[in-house]
Amino acid sequence: MPSRPEAVNAEAWEVYGAHHLRRGTVLPEAAGLDWGFGGGGPGAEVLGELTGRRVLDLGCGPARHAAHLVRAHGALVDAVDASPGQCERARARYGSLPGLRLVLADAVEYLRSAEPYDVVYSVNAVPYLDPHRLLPALAGALRPGGRLCFTVLHTNARGDGPSDRVRARPEILRLAGGGDVTVQMWVLTPELWTELLTEYGLRVERVDVLDPPQDGNQASYRLFQVTRPVRVSSRPRVGRPPVAHAALGVGAVLYGPRGLLLGRHRRGTWELPGGTVEPGESLPEAVVRELAEETGIEARPQDVRLLGTLLDDAGGVVRVTVPARVTAWRGEPSDQPGESVGRWRWFALDRLPEQLFVCSAQALTAWRPHLPIDHAPAHYTPYATGTDDS
Repeated sequence: MPSRPEAVNAEAWEVYGAHHLRRGTVLPEAAGLDWGFGGGGPGAEVLGELTGRRVLDLGCGPARHAAHLVRAHGALVDAVDASPGQCERARARYGSLPGLRLVLADAVEYLRSAEPYDVVYSVNAVPYLDPHRLLPALAGALRPGGRLCFTVLHTNARGDGPSDRVRARPEILRLAGGGDVTVQMWVLTPELWTELLTEYGLRVERVDVLDPPQDGNQASYRLFQVTRPVRVSSRPRVGRPPVAHAALGVGAVLYGPRGLLLGRHRRGTWELPGGTVEPGESLPEAVVRELAEETGIEARPQDVRLLGTLLDDAGGVVRVTVPARVTAWRGEPSDQPGESVGRWRWFALDRLPEQLFVCSAQALTAWRPHLPIDHAPAHYTPYATGTDDS
C-alpha cells in the first residue's frame, strides 16, 4: 500500500498535471535525454544499446523523453505515470506514436505485474516513492543483466543536503506561471541509496554529480547507473580469521512459499540463521538453538536434515560449516535482543540480495548447486542420508 507521503505526492502531481492542462503548456520536443539541468551531463548513452529493446520510463510526465528514445534510438518504450493530467498531456501529443505505450498507473503496482525490462530509467521521479516499496519492485521488473538509471535530488535550491535516514521530507514543487504545491521526497545520501539498492539485489556501477551551471543555484542531483547482476556476489564479513574455537558452525536453510529466510548482519552481509556449535550439543540441536536465538522461530531436531560438510580456509584456520534444511517450523522471524543478525526477510531464489556472507553462500550452493552465487571455494562432502534438494 502507498504510504502517507506517497498519497500526498499523488495529490500534488494531480494538481501539477491539471495546472499544465489548463495553461495549455507545450514543451519543446526533447533533443536528447536530459537528466538534470537543461542538457548538462550525460545523455541516453548511459542506457546502453536501445534498438528493439524493452524500455520502461518510470514517472514519464508528458513523455517527451520516451518519445525521443522511440524515434531516435528505436526503443520499445512503456511510459508510466500516476498523474491523470500528465498522462492526458502525453496521450494528446504522442498517443499514436508506434513503439510507445502510455500507461496510467501507480508505479509499484505496475512493476509488480510487468514482464521484465531490458532497461528502466527515471528522471527525478524515484525520490517521490518509498524506497522500501519501490526498489524491490524495480529489481523484480528488471531482467538479470538489465540496466537501471535514475536521478535523485541531492541538495535543494536552499542548500538543504541529503539525509542518512530513510524518511521523507517536505519539498516545494513550483508551478509555471506562479504558485506551488508541497510534496514529500526521500532525499538520501548516495551511500544510503547504494545500501538500499544493494539490499534489494541491485549493483551500483557509477554515481554522477549533476550540478547547475548557474552561480548561486545550490540545487544538485545524482545520476545512478545500476545493474541487476546475472550472478549474486558474496564477500567475507571481516578481514581477520575466526577464533579457533569458533571454527565449527551450522547454517539453517528455511525455504517455503514465501521464499528463503535471510537476515542482515550488522557488518553488512546477508546470511542464513546459524552460528557456532556449542560443546555437548548435536548438530541438529545447534541448528534449533541458533534458529530460536536469532529469529525466535521454533523447530525440532527431528525436522532438521543435515546436508553435508563444507571445509574452507579462513586466514589459516580450518572453518567447518554444516548446512541444514529445516523442513518444519513454528512462528515468524523477528529481531532478537543482543543478536548481531536481524532484519529477517523472505527472498525469492531468483532475487537473492547482494553480499551474501561467504559461509551462507557456500551452504546455499550445497543445497541447490544451480543457484547463481559466486563465492570462495569450499570442499563439500554431502551426507548420503541427508541430501535434500526440495
